[in-house]
Amino acid sequence: MAEHGERLTIPTPLSDVSGVYARPEGADATVVVAHGAGAGMDHPFMVAYADALNALGLATLRFNFAYREAGKKLPDRAPKAIPVWAAALEEARRRSAGEPVWAAGKSFGGRMASLAVAEGAMAPAGLVFLGYPLHPAGKPEKLRDEHLYGITLPMLFLSGTRDALAGADLLEAVVAKLPTAALAWQEGGDHSFAVRGAKRSPEEVVAPLARQTAEFVRRGAS
Repeated sequence: MAEHGERLTIPTPLSDVSGVYARPEGADATVVVAHGAGAGMDHPFMVAYADALNALGLATLRFNFAYREAGKKLPDRAPKAIPVWAAALEEARRRSAGEPVWAAGKSFGGRMASLAVAEGAMAPAGLVFLGYPLHPAGKPEKLRDEHLYGITLPMLFLSGTRDALAGADLLEAVVAKLPTAALAWQEGGDHSFAVRGAKRSPEEVVAPLARQTAEFVRRGAS
């Protein structure tokens, strides 16, 4: 896989982690992108999403959580993940030209960003959730929503209509109670935004997600 952007090391309170920063000319916002529980920052979905945002004129910083950096499979719990998220956001802010810096995350990465904001550990311009894990698979009664109601930042939920971790009715009900949130459905998409019977490249999968992200980011900055 070809390199995309500048590879860098981000110091965090836990340990150094890897990151990749890319900044197109004239970037008017930065989006920091966190990976999901089962794949690191170099997963094809992550690379394609960041590349698509770059093509739309947004700077990006994708990064690894500490567990992934150490080669472990079991995700860190919030007390370890949140300081790494905050450090990555600050790294992006240092590299920015003063434009808004947003936090985006695939599943686990997005949930950790929302927890970090709710706890006051970081203050991005807004949040973008790529498949928010509203509940464990098969356990819709165990909602992970309570902390969201205290967040006043702009929030964009991008979710597949077949996502087993976010029942459509449940997610719509949650977003309806969040005055600063918007929801955009990806028809037929599962938790990874794959559509049954459709063979699509990572670039094709992320194209609408990146477009909707860029539109929301720029709307939030206007």
